[in-house]
Amino acid sequence: MSLEFPADLAMHDTVAPLADRPPMGWNSWDCYGTTVTEAEVLANAEFMAEHLLRFGWDTIVVDIAWYDPAARAGGYNEKPGIEMDAWGRQLPATNRFPSAAAGAGFAPLAARVHALGLRFGLHIMRGIPRAAVERALPVFERAGVTAADIADPASACTWNPDNVGLNHDHPGAQAYYDAQVAQFATWGVDFIKADDMLAPYHSREIAAYALAIARSGRPITLSLSPGTDLSQAHREHLAANAELWRVSDDLWDRWEDILDQFGRLARWAPHQRPGAWADADMLPLGRIGIRAERGDDRMSRLTPDEQRTMLTLWCLARSPLMFGGDLPSTPSQTLALLTNPAVLRMHRDSHGQRELWREGDTIVWSSVAGAEVEEPAAIYVAVFNTADAAREIHLPLSALGAPAGAATATDLWHGDQVAVTNGGLTLRVPAHGCRLMHLDTPLEHQSSQPAVDSRSITV
Repeated sequence: MSLEFPADLAMHDTVAPLADRPPMGWNSWDCYGTTVTEAEVLANAEFMAEHLLRFGWDTIVVDIAWYDPAARAGGYNEKPGIEMDAWGRQLPATNRFPSAAAGAGFAPLAARVHALGLRFGLHIMRGIPRAAVERALPVFERAGVTAADIADPASACTWNPDNVGLNHDHPGAQAYYDAQVAQFATWGVDFIKADDMLAPYHSREIAAYALAIARSGRPITLSLSPGTDLSQAHREHLAANAELWRVSDDLWDRWEDILDQFGRLARWAPHQRPGAWADADMLPLGRIGIRAERGDDRMSRLTPDEQRTMLTLWCLARSPLMFGGDLPSTPSQTLALLTNPAVLRMHRDSHGQRELWREGDTIVWSSVAGAEVEEPAAIYVAVFNTADAAREIHLPLSALGAPAGAATATDLWHGDQVAVTNGGLTLRVPAHGCRLMHLDTPLEHQSSQPAVDSRSITV
């Protein structure tokens, strides 16, 4: 497989650790659920390094229950046998992560991921393991303080039995998080997905976890989940304590899940900024459900047009991009979606993203291309058709905020140009599909690099 890519969008030797651009990576949840193995993580990491790293995809995340030797597909164990150290900190299950033997933790796996030029991440539940509380294990470097002393059994997750919350009126609670994250830091963790933080909103837990990361001495990106009913009232607190946060419950390969994200992203997208990203959740594309929580082994049930709609909305809204499918068995058509230079440039560098209007089955979004200036030379415009049949939709330039004299419109997915006629664009949009256009002036079009790179991408 050969993938050519414009130099201005290629990866650099180092990656900004605190998400100055929306993070892009792979997460094990959609394909392997609670049961991912070290070999599967490495297979996906090696594929990413060889085929996707140059496009900005750089993070590998091991999702939930990596510490449960008996983890199973399709749900959670009622009484999980969590592997822990003497201070109640989770350790990787060695039957699935053999390099973690003898207390090595994720350090050997993280080192192999780093050697590929990638970042390593893991999932963690809010609070402290119930098993540590039941055994009254001591808190690291807190003489006389046990897990039972710092636990808040009334603050337990409603959908996962692993942990209970912490009582942050007790100083030992912060000490537990400090010790947990310090251990992650010694392993080489670059990204933490902290779950059960937002629904309901646990402000003290979030702030305590952010403080633990700051005290660890390692630049670690913090992602918060899930985002069920997440309110804008929390926006500044979120931005002060995390780099990204979910704005919905888990998203799967169903059109209704994609449709529901339009309204959420319309609320959150205008507030996106470096180091503070609203997250529309993972991309359930390619081969998923191999041993997942939901559904059987399958290729994504989203149609090609629905997949393009999802990528367009996520990229235009500048959501983080976390691929959920098994990368080695990803179809070439899906890889082409993940490696479109013009679309990824928009995701990386655009600003001013917003929903322009919504009427019936038509939704129109726009953002400004390139640097933030008063008079944009070019804009991106996406028109979405949420109806069950293809339609012809007219977009008047006067309603798009297009630059004065705009005369060139290029389709970023297909690379063809569309004429501006009758004061606007008339586009054929497929059912559940979209058209993503780059509009510029003749002067800008002639004097700068085309929005769509002319070199081929061969998959």
